[in-house]
Amino acid sequence: MADVEEALPRGIALTWGVAENPQRGPKRELSIERIVETAIEIADAEGLGAVSMSRVATTLGFTTMSLYRYVTSKDDLLVLMEDTASEMPIPAEDDTLPWRDGVRRWVLAVRGVYRDHPWIARVPVRGAPMTPNNLLAADWLLRELRPLPLDDSEKMSSLLLLTSYVRATAALEADLTEATAAGIAETAGMQAALTALVTPERFPDLSRIVAGGGYTGAPVPGVADDFTFGLERILDGIEYHVENTDAPPAGSGGTPSLDGLEIPRDKAVREAAKARREAEARVREAKKREREEIKRARERAARA
Repeated sequence: MADVEEALPRGIALTWGVAENPQRGPKRELSIERIVETAIEIADAEGLGAVSMSRVATTLGFTTMSLYRYVTSKDDLLVLMEDTASEMPIPAEDDTLPWRDGVRRWVLAVRGVYRDHPWIARVPVRGAPMTPNNLLAADWLLRELRPLPLDDSEKMSSLLLLTSYVRATAALEADLTEATAAGIAETAGMQAALTALVTPERFPDLSRIVAGGGYTGAPVPGVADDFTFGLERILDGIEYHVENTDAPPAGSGGTPSLDGLEIPRDKAVREAAKARREAEARVREAKKREREEIKRARERAARA
């Protein structure tokens, strides 16, 4: 393991348990686990900005130098915190679960980690994740993508796309939560002012949405929230790519369909899939028009 330890940054080596044992101080009740646990508690309560080596040491009742015998820098501490907080239960493999359901389950689990520990979205990204809990999460998603005829590069691109989406939306959600806590929240007066400023002459397409409260207002009942809408469009994109890819998976005489059944990759199948997508697009458009009419009806009823 010596070669492995030397090849890895110390923080990452610590997460794998391959780093050299720290120089122990006289008070043996201190440990890396306690240091990391305390740092996470501080970050959960006050945000990442409140975490420092001195703050963690004070909370534990030790000197700052005592901590450096175990964790040699704040950067290493952040690596340990992020990996520890990212641990999540991984469900048993289920071959009967459709791939979209499996990916949704994974996305919601990762989102749950960010919601439990919003500060994770503030930890700087310095390269590809290399800590064990992050790699276990990646392995889980790759398992859910296994039925699809994607090559390794496409699977990794899907992983990057989905993790980036969850991280970006989590960071936005954390910002809005902090703004609300600080008293910076939308008021009825602000909405009215915005409606007056966003005129049809200057903003011909946005003005109607602002006037109807759809720009900053609460989600419309029965309509998918922003996060779900975005996730479903990502899954639609992966599905579209799969259905329009010629290359079959290695070792297979055909391409697995999206429900796991073997189907031939021929022109008839492509045309049928295209017809289905077009029909689904028409249904979505009809539902959109229905929602708009319901909204207009409510507005007319409110004015009456």
